Amino acid sequence: MADITINAAYGSVVEDEGLLFVGFAEGEEADEGYVLFRQPLGGGPVWFEVSDEAFGAEDAVAAVEAGPGGLEITLRPDKVAAFGWAAAVAVRIGPDCEDAGPALAALRGMLGSRFRG
Repeated sequence: MADITINAAYGSVVEDEGLLFVGFAEGEEADEGYVLFRQPLGGGPVWFEVSDEAFGAEDAVAAVEAGPGGLEITLRPDKVAAFGWAAAVAVRIGPDCEDAGPALAALRGMLGSRFRG
């Protein structure tokens, strides 16, 4: 069971200044929840954050399990302190989630074998 849940209204994939950003957000307001994955375009460690840069860390994602309801993200045990002691994050992706397909495809490429489903 997830410690944090994001109900995604949209996904996004953005390349900017040599970085690839993949995210899912509840909305566009500053107080709405999101998850963000960031990696250099040439590969390398993946930064992951939840709703605020203060709740993020590099190489924090142990695994992402994709299923019919969305994503279950398991964090590495040595990184949970950076996320307020949350060990798992759920991203609920419904049929009305805008741009979910491209975001999921980019995330699969970014995470490689850590992405299952």
